[in-house]
Amino acid sequence: MAWFRKDKKPLKATDRRDVPTDVFEKCEGCGEILYRERLAQNLNVCPDCGFHLRVTADRYLEILLDEGSFQEMDAHLQSADPLGFTDLKAYPDRVRAAEKKVGRNDAVVSGHGTLDGLPVCIAVMDFRFIGGSMGSVVGEKIARAARKALAERCPLIVVSASGGARMMEGIYSLMQMAKTSAVLARMHEEGIPYVSVLTDPTTGGVTASYAMLGDANLAEPGALIGFAGPRVIEETIKQELPKGFQRSEFLLRQGMVDQVVDRRELKDRIAVLLRHMLGAPAGGDGA
Repeated sequence: MAWFRKDKKPLKATDRRDVPTDVFEKCEGCGEILYRERLAQNLNVCPDCGFHLRVTADRYLEILLDEGSFQEMDAHLQSADPLGFTDLKAYPDRVRAAEKKVGRNDAVVSGHGTLDGLPVCIAVMDFRFIGGSMGSVVGEKIARAARKALAERCPLIVVSASGGARMMEGIYSLMQMAKTSAVLARMHEEGIPYVSVLTDPTTGGVTASYAMLGDANLAEPGALIGFAGPRVIEETIKQELPKGFQRSEFLLRQGMVDQVVDRRELKDRIAVLLRHMLGAPAGGDGA
């Protein structure tokens, strides 16, 4: 019997293998379907096109700090509701939902540890918490991390990922720009190194304050960095923006950031910069 006349058994749903949904991830850069475990081993950088997928604050701490060295500070700080703000839901409800999703009290985790053997203070933002928005807690934790760096005369590293100021806190949020900028100015006067790492996205009031005030401003490849978003700017000036506008590489060409650094090289690059600024000898990792 010819093949086209053979009876064909229809596939049943029970014949299909159930593949867990969290095994693969699609690269936003090239569209390649990636094995998530392999992607994690490559620090969430696409091995095919080099696109940098977003990672959590905890993952940045693992990438940058020496294993087991991190000690968290100010984990108890929580947002208040000074304005009694409500849009589609009450602000306290939004905060509780974000806390449940992320497992932290706000959009930044701060503390101290070592990077290639160098003592550092560090603050890392997490975009998953209400878009990494900067409210009173974010500003206070970053300011406290900077004050500890001042007290112990050790470098400060801030990794930014933010949609900007948190509108639910109004002027209290905007005040964090001045608070963080003031303490960073004191660090500059004391000659204590501050390295700012800008990831995708870093926008709004965060860009207009501590994210761009580093002694060295490093950006991950392809990160969106700016104050207002491209769409808002285009609608305001009624002009088409240049290709790649507000991306890391564009800002590097305009002198707005110092280096664009692959995430896989970030720890070594920061170690080199800090040792240079501190006048310290090269570390054991060859930095």
